[in-house]
Amino acid sequence: MEYSTFQYILNHIQPQMVTKFTNFVKQPIEPEEKLVITLRYLATGSSFKSLSFSFRIGASTISKIVKGTVIVLWNILQPLHMPPPSKECFTQTSKEFCNLWNFPNCMGCIDGKHVRISCPPHSGTMFYNYKKFYSIVLLGICDAKYRFLVIDVGGFGKQSDGATFAFSDFYRMIKNKEIAIPDDACLPGTNFTTPLVFLADEAFPLSVNVLTPYNVENLNEEKIVFNKRHSRAQKCIECTFGILYSKWRLLSKNIETDHETVDMIIKVMCVLQNTIIDREGFERHLTDVKTVEPKNIEVPRRQRLRG
Repeated sequence: MEYSTFQYILNHIQPQMVTKFTNFVKQPIEPEEKLVITLRYLATGSSFKSLSFSFRIGASTISKIVKGTVIVLWNILQPLHMPPPSKECFTQTSKEFCNLWNFPNCMGCIDGKHVRISCPPHSGTMFYNYKKFYSIVLLGICDAKYRFLVIDVGGFGKQSDGATFAFSDFYRMIKNKEIAIPDDACLPGTNFTTPLVFLADEAFPLSVNVLTPYNVENLNEEKIVFNKRHSRAQKCIECTFGILYSKWRLLSKNIETDHETVDMIIKVMCVLQNTIIDREGFERHLTDVKTVEPKNIEVPRRQRLRG
C-alpha cells in the first residue's frame, strides 16, 4: 500500500490503539508500531519469533499486538469499506459488470477458497479437505473491481463450496428474501427482463439468483458462447483471490493461531484489500506484465595462450 493509505488507516484506528503511561508500562508501544508489526506479519507471514528479533519485542507481546490490532482494524474499517450491500450497491455493481465484462444483470461472483491452518484440537477430520491439508473456507462475493462485497469465513475444510454456501448466512438471507435485491431488469437492446444474479461455478446450486454454466455435455453454439461469457465474468472472483494471496503472503503458509484469531485475520485481509482499492484504485491490477525476451549475447572465443 502507499504511505497515504497507511496514514489513512492509522488515523482511523489510533484513538483505540493508544496505551496510557502507568507505573507498570513506562514506555508503551505506539499505535504506529503496532500497525507496522501487524501489516508485516500479514504481508510476509513471518513467525512471531522472527518478528520479535526484528522489532526487539517479545514474541508473546507480538502475539498480543497482532490479535488486538486485527480486531480494531475489522471494527473500524468494516463499516467504511465493507458495509452490508444495499439495493443501490447491487445496481451499481450490475452496471460495472456490464461495462467492464460485458455481462449484464450480474450482482457479483461467488467462489470459495481454502486457507491453510494448523489442525485445531479435538476437531477430527472436519478441517481436512480433499487437497490433503487442514483448512477453513473463505466464501467470497466480489464486484467487478475486485472488491469483496460479502465474505463468510469459518467453513469446515471438509465441506465443498456448495455445502459451505448452503450453510452460510448469506444463502439463508437470499432464500428468505432478507436481502434487498433489485427488481428484474431488461437485457441490453431488448425488452426481455431477467432477474439479477450472482455468478458461480458448477459446485454451487442453481437458483433464481445464482447462475451457473451449462453442463459440458451436448452443448450447442449458443450454450458454448454463454459458457464463455459466464467464465470470463466469473473469473473476477479468481482474480480477487489472486490479488489477496499476492498481497498477504501469510495465506501461503499454515496460520498457526487459534481458530477464532484465524477467522479475524482472514476478514481483516479482505477489508484491507477493499481499503487499498478504494484509496488507490483497481486499474493497476489490469495492467499486463511485459516480459522481455533475452537477447543472444555473443561471447568472444577464448584466445589461445602463446608460449
